[in-house]
Formats: sequence, C-alpha cells, structure tokens
Amino acid sequence: MISANMKKEISNMSLVELNNLMGYIRDVKSMNAKTSLIEGCDVYVVQKTKRTLGKLLKIKRTRCSVEMEGSIYSVPMSMLEVA
Repeated sequence: MISANMKKEISNMSLVELNNLMGYIRDVKSMNAKTSLIEGCDVYVVQKTKRTLGKLLKIKRTRCSVEMEGSIYSVPMSMLEVA
C-alpha cells in the first residue's frame, strides 16, 4: 500500500524522475517474478482487465513461454503471477 508520504513525494517529482521511477518499478517486478517462477508451475497472465491461467514452459532472459488455452505465448515476466 502506498503511504501518504510516498504519494506526496511522487506528486512532487518531475516527468524525467517519474519515468525513471516507472523503469525501476518494472525492473523490480521482473526480479521478483524471476525468483518466484519455476518451469512447470501454474501462473496467471495479468492484463488490465483479466487474469488468464496458464502453465509456465520455459524461462528466458526477460520473457517466459506460457501455454494458455492451447497456444504458446511469449509473455514478459512483469505480467506473471504464480497461481
């Protein structure tokens, strides 16, 4: 959860600082995903309005191969959650 102090700091940042913060957050999401993902486990592919269950087939450098609904997709790690 974001504290009031954190919200205040974020609202005072410049556009360049906000872009850097977004990049950092994306990197942290990928690092957290890498540590929790194991080939063969069930995962959710999280999109803006839905979560789709799939099976993790292969972990690559920045993306993973995920089997969903009979097809194989290359999905960024930041979009995956362990089921």
